[in-house]
Amino acid sequence: MSFVAFLIAAIVLAVTPGPGIAYVVARTVAGGRSEGMASCLGTAAGGLFHVAAAALGLSLLIARSAMLFGVVKYIGAAYLVYLGIRLLLRKDEAAGIATVASHGARRAFREGILVEALNVKTALFFLAFLPQFVAPGQPMIPQLVMLGSICVALNTLVDVGAVLAASRLLKSSAARAARARMLTRTSGVVMLGLGGYLALARRASAV
Repeated sequence: MSFVAFLIAAIVLAVTPGPGIAYVVARTVAGGRSEGMASCLGTAAGGLFHVAAAALGLSLLIARSAMLFGVVKYIGAAYLVYLGIRLLLRKDEAAGIATVASHGARRAFREGILVEALNVKTALFFLAFLPQFVAPGQPMIPQLVMLGSICVALNTLVDVGAVLAASRLLKSSAARAARARMLTRTSGVVMLGLGGYLALARRASAV
């Protein structure tokens, strides 16, 4: 699977509205730009925790059974299709931003780490997504760490952008909701297409 395909998928995933963006924006609203930026650094650190866990777990898995790892890759493709369907069927969420109290940049950083590190959905996503782009016959851990770190970096860049633009976005809840709907629908279509492409490509290569 080409690196360009991975990069496109990772960018689409990064810009999809989700709990991470909502959290850093809420932190910005509560404590200003400093708390927002601190929370971005925290979620980035928490994301790297999932990268390390996925790299170690998947490398141990393939060391024990290449066939089992192949099954995981097929399940991962199916999971991407599932995510796409969920995004397309998801009802519009309230346009308001969750209320959080201001406790300073240090606490925002620590809480950002916990929010992301304890996010089970992030763990499942890395386990499903990263193996799709691993080149066979090459050391796995460096590949998984590199791909995962790129995902975390892209997510963090989007979070930082959300923090910087928070005040402007909050001025028009209707416009924000419209943009969120468009991004969600687009991301859902991309996830469906990516999952289907991965599954069909592997089926064709197996024939």
